[in-house]
Amino acid sequence: MKILIVNTYDTGGAANACIRLHEGFLNADVDSKLLVLHKKKDIKNSYQFDSMDIQKKSIQDKISLYSRKFLRKLGFKIKKSSSNHLFISQRNKELDLFSFPQSKFDITKSDLYKEADIINLHWTANFLDYESFFKKNKKPIVWTLHDMNPFTGGEHYIEKFIGISNSGEPIPRVLTEYEKAIFKNVVNYKLKALKHFKDLTISAPSRWLLEESKKSKVFGNYKSVCIPYGLDSKKFRFYNKIEARNHFNLPLDKKIILFVADSLTNSRKGFLFLLKSIENSQAEFKDTILCAVGKRYSDLDHISNLVQMGYLNDYDSLSYCYSAADVFVIPSIMDNLPNTVLESLMCGTPVIGFPSGGIVDMIDHGINGLVVKDITVDSLRATLIDFINEGYNFNPQVIRDRTIYKYNLAKQANKYLKLFNNILDNENIDCND
Repeated sequence: MKILIVNTYDTGGAANACIRLHEGFLNADVDSKLLVLHKKKDIKNSYQFDSMDIQKKSIQDKISLYSRKFLRKLGFKIKKSSSNHLFISQRNKELDLFSFPQSKFDITKSDLYKEADIINLHWTANFLDYESFFKKNKKPIVWTLHDMNPFTGGEHYIEKFIGISNSGEPIPRVLTEYEKAIFKNVVNYKLKALKHFKDLTISAPSRWLLEESKKSKVFGNYKSVCIPYGLDSKKFRFYNKIEARNHFNLPLDKKIILFVADSLTNSRKGFLFLLKSIENSQAEFKDTILCAVGKRYSDLDHISNLVQMGYLNDYDSLSYCYSAADVFVIPSIMDNLPNTVLESLMCGTPVIGFPSGGIVDMIDHGINGLVVKDITVDSLRATLIDFINEGYNFNPQVIRDRTIYKYNLAKQANKYLKLFNNILDNENIDCND
């Protein structure tokens, strides 16, 4: 069996999950190849999509840009950007990504595609062109979801809230008529592209994302399964807390709360919920430090008990960071099956999270962390204070062992291989243990 995994990038959260699965296949001596549009890493059996096509697109974009500038100089009224680009540029910057289902790339032209027995799509925004791909493709497809974009009207998460009210609750988001029209048009475009394609199976890492895909117009009629992510326990491990804190010169006499995300300004990731829960109760958190991993923001430098650690990209640094913390907090108001939660648990560090998305799949309340009662600043603050004052006796080894059992990379790879074989043999799909 020859597997082709397709992903837009080889960096980022979805890419990391995709690469781990690819490595799981290779560990099982399976012929797996990874095709990406933008390649930055040296990964075994990974390939960049034909660079000539990428160069042509870049040249075409530049020619188009120069042509528009030239025509403007001649007095012609030329739109500065397409309606798609204009829509994206005008979106609220606190919202998550939005992607249209068109691209200038034809994946079916790749030799890797031609030799594959089965195609495993992952995060393919701005790479996969729905219309041409599903018209030309004759191979069975398994689409591994990392967010909602493949079946929505373009949003990677259908965000119902944006921002926090003065009372510490999420503010309901009100869609404009223009947004509603765009979303409807994109869904209809996807439905049309998929209308005659039947050999598609949806795989979601979390029960929440699986149910969302089942309810959608785009994927509602396709076969679907839930296969959680897997993690390599050799790459993420827990260190002695003193050793881990010394590694980053962090104090030994403080409680450390950890937050990890690419962006602190993404409303969906909920950093403001965490920040406000601590800022508004300085007395309760006087012996606590909040460590934030991700992009640094100079306008947060004034916060005395906040340590911005920047990006940590290697496994050892991340393992030390998780091990240094007393608790990892994920205040996302929507999420799939966050890699960061798996990484923290694999390092033996308990997790506190909101009752949202796939987070509730991962936290066994009182055993490997705590689930906050509801999505408010007050509830998060109460849970954090309870964690600090009650002295929960979370056992790092127990947390790690449970994570290895439930989110084992070999187990994930084997479930996918079973799924692929069933599809190729035209058998019923069953990926249960």
